[in-house]
Amino acid sequence: MGLLSRTVVRPREWSQRHFWGWLNAVFNKVDHERIKAVGPDRAAAEWLLRCGAKVRFEGFERWHHDYNGLPTGPLGRYKIQAIDATESCIMYRGFDYLDGLKHVEEIKLKKCIYIEDTCLERLSSVENLQQSLYMMEVVSCGNVTDKGLIALHKLRNLEYLFLSDLPGVKDKQVTVDRLQTALPRLDITLDLD
Repeated sequence: MGLLSRTVVRPREWSQRHFWGWLNAVFNKVDHERIKAVGPDRAAAEWLLRCGAKVRFEGFERWHHDYNGLPTGPLGRYKIQAIDATESCIMYRGFDYLDGLKHVEEIKLKKCIYIEDTCLERLSSVENLQQSLYMMEVVSCGNVTDKGLIALHKLRNLEYLFLSDLPGVKDKQVTVDRLQTALPRLDITLDLD
C-alpha cells in the first residue's frame, strides 16, 4: 500500500478557538494611518471597544462600550481617562495604541486571556502612562507572572494596585516587596490565594 494523503480532521473546539484567536489578532492590529487621521485617543478607543473593552473620557462619568456610540466632535476633544478591559480580547500586538495616550489614570485588566508579561512590560514602558497612571487592577489573568508584575515598577505615579487570582505569580511576597521598594507610595491589595 502506497502513501496515502490523509485529511486531518480537527475537533470543532480547536477550529473555533483558532478562528477566534485569528479574529482577535485582526482586531488588535495597529493602524498607524488611523492614529494619524483621528488622533491617539480616538484610535485607541476604537481599538479597545472593538476588542470588547470600555473607555471613559476625561470630564465624563459615562463608560463607552459601543463602538458605534463613540462621541464625535473635534479631534482631540475626547481624552481617554480610564480603561476597563474586563473580559476583552486586547493583546500585546495592539498595545502600540497606548503610546499617544496622556491622560489615562486607571486601567483594569480582568479576565483577559491574552494579557501576559510582555503586555505589562509594554504598558509600563509607555512614557505617558508612567506619568499619568495612578490606579491599576490585574485580576484573573492566568498568563501573568511575577516578571510581568515587577515590570510595573516603571509606573512611577502608580498609587493603587489590586491583584487577585493570578496563578502564574509564584513568589508573591518577593514581588510585592520589590514593587513597594521601587514605589514607596504604592498601596497594594493582594488576593492571590
